[in-house]
Amino acid sequence: MQPQPPYDLHAAADDRPVTVDRREGPYGEVVLRRRGGAGSPADAVFEIIANGCFLMDTSDGRSERLLIRAALDALPADRPSPALLIGGLGVGFSLVEAAAEPRWGRIAVVEREAAVIDWHRAGPLAARTAGALADPRAEVVHADLVEWLRTGPRTYDALCLDIDNGPDWTVTEDNEGLYSPAGLTACAARLAPGGVLAVWSAQPSPAFEESLRNAGFTQVRTEEVAVARGVPDVVHLAVRGA
Repeated sequence: MQPQPPYDLHAAADDRPVTVDRREGPYGEVVLRRRGGAGSPADAVFEIIANGCFLMDTSDGRSERLLIRAALDALPADRPSPALLIGGLGVGFSLVEAAAEPRWGRIAVVEREAAVIDWHRAGPLAARTAGALADPRAEVVHADLVEWLRTGPRTYDALCLDIDNGPDWTVTEDNEGLYSPAGLTACAARLAPGGVLAVWSAQPSPAFEESLRNAGFTQVRTEEVAVARGVPDVVHLAVRGA
């Protein structure tokens, strides 16, 4: 489906970011911006900004893909059709990576921003995720992840979280509870025995590793993903005990 108005899809000639859509929701402002693509729309980069904080863009996605691959690799190879819960739809890298892997069974994505879901279903990001969204294993749930973890009806073999810039840099204050002892207990409760928790972060967090251990997780480790500038992105991994 082609993007529909009121999306502004023109590109600035000097590569300045252009606001494609701006929404006010229960958690504040969320913005989709487009950068580049004056010569070819295929070269455009889309960015998601929440309450003035840059979250992610479509320029790379290596660490978001690693989030999914690392979680699967940490599961026993003989576990049949493991169920996956992805926290945050974002620009879609994690969902697309999951849908490309036939070993996954159910794939649920919990996204609290209606605007982000709209951008993927019938907006400027639809071309990137249409195939994954059409996968019969996949579903998108419009809900707050913190609440969903506490009250959701199902358990999963892997829980991959990418709703903040990391445990030490949350988008909203409400998200801080996710990385607290109570939040990690809720994550463990949503995982099947031996299930894997994977958390994306823009920087390493030794304090979060310790929190995972204190919450009863085992095999806690961190995988780094090199970036062009600054400290590497990381994926924190931990396993729920049997």
